[in-house]
Amino acid sequence: MPIIVVLPGIATYVLWKNGMFQTEMQTVVDGVQQVKPDRAYPILLNLLPAGLKGLSFAALTAAIVASLAGKANSIATIFTLDIYKKHFKKDAGEAEQVNVGRIAIIVSCIIAALVAPALGNLDQAFQFIQEYTGFISPGVFAIFIMGFFWKRTTSAAALVGAALAIPLSVALMFIFPDLPFINRMGWVFVIIVALMVIVSLMDPKSKDNPKALQIDSSMFKLAPGFAVGAIIICGILTALYTIFW
Repeated sequence: MPIIVVLPGIATYVLWKNGMFQTEMQTVVDGVQQVKPDRAYPILLNLLPAGLKGLSFAALTAAIVASLAGKANSIATIFTLDIYKKHFKKDAGEAEQVNVGRIAIIVSCIIAALVAPALGNLDQAFQFIQEYTGFISPGVFAIFIMGFFWKRTTSAAALVGAALAIPLSVALMFIFPDLPFINRMGWVFVIIVALMVIVSLMDPKSKDNPKALQIDSSMFKLAPGFAVGAIIICGILTALYTIFW
């Protein structure tokens, strides 16, 4: 399904670079003609026959719904376990926690509905969401990857990573305003990992950390079919980036 979602946009970009869809991809901003990247997918979608158009739209809808479902589950889990049960009612039963999670999802959806109209004025709403999600995700990923694969990672190092993710992202955004947000996320991740290593090494108790995860190599064994499919997808992505970067 993700291939069906991504390929039409790539195809439109290639065709546009070769002189097609020049008018359709243009928009007027403050009296100046500019390219509107968000139009790539719907332009090519309209060229497809009825069956493929429906399949592509279904794939796009499925991707959006899956993303929303994952975020809703995360909101309910984090609010219920990390906030409500920990700070408001420690003896809350399972039924009560489920109800609190449902209420948290409803409230978050109402807030999202109120914020959504403001995103209509953005050039690329999805890129805006990705960029500001990137203020948090480098720190989260650094904490996860270090805690999972390096036994000497301490809770103090994790706290440093969580606390510095947003300040570092904001600082790099103002110091290097032309730096693409994906590159900024990469630099923030590298800096946080380096700081987590330093903080962990400064703690003499980290050499024998009782809270370290015990990793079993059998956890990473893949089925042959999955491994082949992953290699093919990585090859396709490498070829696309190499050709169209």
